[in-house]
Amino acid sequence: MKIVLLYGGRSAEHDVSILSAYSVLNAIYYNYYQVQLIFIAKDGRWVQGPLLREKPQSEDVLHLTWAEDGETEGDFTGKLIQPGIENDGDTIVFPLLHGPNGEDGTIQGFLETIDVPYIGTGVLTSASAMDKIMTKYILQAAGIPQVPFVPVLKNQWKENPKQIFEQCEGTLLYPMFIKPANMGSSVGISKAENREELQNALQEAYKYDTRAIVEQGIDAREIEVAILGNEDVRTTVPGEIVKDVAFYDYNSKYIDNKIEMQIPAEIPEDVQQKAQDFAKKAYIILGGTGLSRCDFFLTNKNELFLNELNTMPGFTQFSMYPSLWEKMGLKYGDLIEELIQLGLNRYGQRRSFLVDVSE
Repeated sequence: MKIVLLYGGRSAEHDVSILSAYSVLNAIYYNYYQVQLIFIAKDGRWVQGPLLREKPQSEDVLHLTWAEDGETEGDFTGKLIQPGIENDGDTIVFPLLHGPNGEDGTIQGFLETIDVPYIGTGVLTSASAMDKIMTKYILQAAGIPQVPFVPVLKNQWKENPKQIFEQCEGTLLYPMFIKPANMGSSVGISKAENREELQNALQEAYKYDTRAIVEQGIDAREIEVAILGNEDVRTTVPGEIVKDVAFYDYNSKYIDNKIEMQIPAEIPEDVQQKAQDFAKKAYIILGGTGLSRCDFFLTNKNELFLNELNTMPGFTQFSMYPSLWEKMGLKYGDLIEELIQLGLNRYGQRRSFLVDVSE
């Protein structure tokens, strides 16, 4: 069977996708699968790379180049192709793309349209979970606790910044965290201790989206639960991000690796159960399939607040999602195998709901 590894992408999380892709390539069972590399460049062009039948020698194989005239150029020259993947009946796509144009339902909708099975959540779940404002409203309706927040649209802020400042300061206390509504891996996120920093933080967030969310900053631990399944949903024990930096930003996660993971998290048993229950409830109400990672804040009073649900969590060597399942006894390679089967099962089920035109 062929796995089409779709990676790179046009979002600010392009480099994270490459890191994740390399980790996955080293864990796939090549005695059962071959892997077709398809790289999406930052300008949106699709580049078809080699068909791998064994582990790559280095990450270099993922850094594809291409020549406009079709001539080869270097060791890892790919072929420019039109966006699309042929479904030969023995193919599944692993859209290992983070952020906009990859995790927000766009690529999922494209794959649905061209009738190709893929790993992960569907269009609606991906779009809803990617948008932090929509996630807040949906989970708020489900009774899942979250920190206080204020959604701020760019045009509202440009028209009347004073009103926005007053709304934020009238609802929330400093420090506040400001995030683009549709971005992940801490890209574009800032902490504000005063109005000037709030203004700068909103300007930074609007580099990535026209919609931002301002959240109440709280003194809390970061607890994460991994989720796996379609109808039969399973969760892991919670893990904890142990920081040696004040703010767990993009560089801390992927460049400096200034984090440690505590698995399982040292929390009371009832809090552990509550985190698993909330994670499962959020996943189900958002229509999750395949996989997700649910992130929580835990205060010193053991108050639990759901922060976000990540439908394509990182698969790098530092990532929490595969580490949590490893702790549960599910090895990296077996995890990928299970995700493949879940994707195929979801594809078969969705096809069964379509009108049969052969009759």
